[in-house]
Amino acid sequence: MFSRKSSIIGLALLAAGMTAQAADWSDTSIGYRYGTKFAEPFNNNDIKKNIFSLTHASGYKYGSNYFNVDMLMSDNNDSPTVNGVPNKQSQAHEAYIVYRHTLDFGKIAGKSLAIGPFRGFGFTAGFDYNNKSGDGYQSKKRMLVAGPTVMMNVPGFLNISLLQLWESNEPATAAFRKQGRYDYDPHPMLNLAWGIPLGDSGFSFSGYANFIAAKGNNENVVQTKTKAETNIDMALLYDFSGIIGAQKNTFKAGVGYQYWKNKFGNDHNGAAGDGAFAKTPMLRAEYHF
Repeated sequence: MFSRKSSIIGLALLAAGMTAQAADWSDTSIGYRYGTKFAEPFNNNDIKKNIFSLTHASGYKYGSNYFNVDMLMSDNNDSPTVNGVPNKQSQAHEAYIVYRHTLDFGKIAGKSLAIGPFRGFGFTAGFDYNNKSGDGYQSKKRMLVAGPTVMMNVPGFLNISLLQLWESNEPATAAFRKQGRYDYDPHPMLNLAWGIPLGDSGFSFSGYANFIAAKGNNENVVQTKTKAETNIDMALLYDFSGIIGAQKNTFKAGVGYQYWKNKFGNDHNGAAGDGAFAKTPMLRAEYHF
């Protein structure tokens, strides 16, 4: 169970974002990603996934909001396994939601706090939520996050946050469930999020990097220790808006790459196997409105 303190912190800051005044700026987009080398722990097969996303970012008087929902649709290699071989009777589907609200201390104080390489300072809180069906695990992740953020002085943005995570899960498969919802140990994550235009070239470099500490024992009936994980997802996109007669930064497309070592804290050198170490090139596209 999440601690009372963490719940109060998370809910208070989420309420601050939801009750904010009209946005000073906003950007909403729909996106598409496709790759054939996705990976899942305890499954050594390459998995094809189509991922559709809805993303919204906005800024208001005291800070900013970020919301993203991914709908992930796998091929039948992402299905329950027997001796490591998918039975291919189903295709997994997943919804993954991320929300972050950042209070900007400079905006609250009504003055710039920029110094040296730092554009500003703030505090970020939010949550992750997922629901997956059709595979052998059927994750139901719930996670609160909270911690300080620094905004770097770069073109576009680069935010660096040190977040505490309170995570739980309730997999449907009995082999992965001790009893009811399972709470991992609270643990820290260093998060980098960026979106940087590459001069006037029309290209932009965006993504995030999560460096996550181990979170205690796995929820398996026979428990093992989790491992620290590294999850880097990045994209190099070109602005094709002019070709379709749209305003600048309306339609972007290009390539992406995800590097995810010890996925979900599973040791890729242990029973989780190569599926716990994803190295996935992707095609990506975004339409902003």
